[in-house]
Amino acid sequence: MFFLLGSIILTSWLTLSFKVVERYNIPVLQAIVFNYITCVITGSFVNGEFPVSSSTFSQSWFKWSLLMGFMFVTIFNVVGITAQKMGVAITSVANKLSLVIPFLFSIYLYHENITLLKAAGVVVALAAVVFTCMPSKAGTEPSGKTFQFSNLLLPVVLFISSGLLDTLIKYVEQTELNDGNKNAYLITAFGVAAALGVTYLLVMIVSGRMKFDKRSVPAGIMIGVPNYFSIWCLVRVLKDYQGNSSAIFPINNMGIVLFSTLAAWVLFKEKLSTVNWLGILLSLAAIALIAFG
Repeated sequence: MFFLLGSIILTSWLTLSFKVVERYNIPVLQAIVFNYITCVITGSFVNGEFPVSSSTFSQSWFKWSLLMGFMFVTIFNVVGITAQKMGVAITSVANKLSLVIPFLFSIYLYHENITLLKAAGVVVALAAVVFTCMPSKAGTEPSGKTFQFSNLLLPVVLFISSGLLDTLIKYVEQTELNDGNKNAYLITAFGVAAALGVTYLLVMIVSGRMKFDKRSVPAGIMIGVPNYFSIWCLVRVLKDYQGNSSAIFPINNMGIVLFSTLAAWVLFKEKLSTVNWLGILLSLAAIALIAFG
């Protein structure tokens, strides 16, 4: 369970990092781009070399790395915007509400067993998401910003895209990856995200619609190193517990909700209502039901 804990903590750090980026008024897009460049460098260091070559394009997993790279950069931008507009707690909860998507896919595609306790845990997890996401009267939104109904579109996009990304990670791990190629796959996916991000960033800067902020480089490094290892840990734990992803994804996601929300409360003084605390307690109950189910 060491890698599961690593995935929870490192993924939570990503959401919290956007809060730090906001406080210092660092452009989110630029930080995201340098984050993916950092992921490629970090992965290459872990691998011992840059594993992408001409033969990579003929690998059966290459098409999935293209799709994952596109999803990486798209979802990261949505997470960054949502964290700034609606707060860390709401962002992490809306993001991890998607646990139901890979849960259902694991049962349907891989015929994993579902127990009464595990099913009850998922239901409790969804209730926990709703309660933790609910704004308090004092407001859980970032100070100086008011809640707008149009912002609800952001959690919806996060729900669908994050759930599909988790499902894709599980599918590729199940059908394509092994200890010999998982680093090459991850580095390729992050490389695709970096290439897309750099291209867009250059267009924005050359056209005069954006100015380069050198602070985005250290911000990208701060985000990128844990970002690479968060995905690496998730792939590793899925490999170690094959046949039980219907439990791994809910536990991982609810652990992230719990850790991110409490960390935001402690570090950034984000206000939590009684209903929010009820959601946190339900998160613990959901994790216990799924883990022992």
